[in-house]
Amino acid sequence: MVCLGNICRSPLAEGILQDKCRKSGLDWHIDSAGTNGFHNGEAPHYLSQKVAAKHHISLQHQVSRQLNITDIDTFDIIYALANDVLQDIKRIAGDKYDAKKIKLLMNEVHPTKHEDVPDPWYGNEEGYHNVYAMLDKACDAVLKNNSTLQNL
Repeated sequence: MVCLGNICRSPLAEGILQDKCRKSGLDWHIDSAGTNGFHNGEAPHYLSQKVAAKHHISLQHQVSRQLNITDIDTFDIIYALANDVLQDIKRIAGDKYDAKKIKLLMNEVHPTKHEDVPDPWYGNEEGYHNVYAMLDKACDAVLKNNSTLQNL
């Protein structure tokens, strides 16, 4: 799960999918990262943590990190949370870019819409709840569409 700074959207996506996998008995390795590294070493945004906690999901173990080239080899699928993030991932991946492996997350729900998960960074708490709802739906679709995978 990849967004820009790895403190708002992608930590929520990681936490939601980990929770769903645990409840489904799936032993998937799920991680998140950001494309810019501006927040490396930081905890998820307090509103991401607050919204996750309301759904009994803890993000306290997460620490922001930047996506790197080894991630391209390590993970079965890499989900970008927005189109600009997808372009950044393509740049980072270089000749390792594979459109079957590096995907836009919301395309799991609406395959042809190429929809972004909006960045709630500059907004209020309501935006984080809206992002949570989108990610929750997308993570359900990820489970349904990729049941044989291990590393996301």
